[in-house]
Amino acid sequence: MRVAIAGAGSVGRSIATELAGNGHDVLLIDRDTRAIGVDDLPEVEWLLADACELSTLEDARLGDFDVVVAASSDDKVNLVVSLLAKTEFSVGRVIARINDPANEWLFNDSWGVDLAVSPPRLIADLVEDGPEEEAPDEDALPPLPGAEIAESVLHAGSAFAGRPESELSAALPEGAALVAVVGPGGVRPPEPDRLLSVGDTVVFLAEPESLGPLEEALGPVGEGSGA
Repeated sequence: MRVAIAGAGSVGRSIATELAGNGHDVLLIDRDTRAIGVDDLPEVEWLLADACELSTLEDARLGDFDVVVAASSDDKVNLVVSLLAKTEFSVGRVIARINDPANEWLFNDSWGVDLAVSPPRLIADLVEDGPEEEAPDEDALPPLPGAEIAESVLHAGSAFAGRPESELSAALPEGAALVAVVGPGGVRPPEPDRLLSVGDTVVFLAEPESLGPLEEALGPVGEGSGA
């Protein structure tokens, strides 16, 4: 299968790594030279260009691809890429990343989107759908005021890739907790004995003052709320 990914940030690169590792032909498109890492992902094709430009997508021969993934950190970019992919190149399947849940109503077939994925919304739903009948824990701490959602994508050099989730949880600073892991199978709650994989997005609830120590422990993390 041929897959074109617009946006070579941490999310786009992780998707590319996973798909290329599964034997698919992958093209990454980004206009930022700092995002281009030919040596990091030699099995992936790269195109340094603006994915919102029709001429760029024509040069990429987008109509020859089976799937287009709009994975940038800008919702406007993802909508434009989705619309062009569907209306100008008749791509069979268009998947778009939603960064701001307030924009969810735009990500539909009117904009060429076949499937929209909103990590903040998925995490919020996972939290809200937790068990309701459990007896209260007398030793439990009260909810953290101003807690934020933060996420980090595990790369090949991560100390926690290939390690059980319990080791990651043990390394977290005070005021931060692992709440979900997003991988090829979707969103799942933490399971201490399960192994983490390269490309997994690990999601945390953290007090604002814990974000710095969390970043030191994991590498750069992205805020999913409160930004």
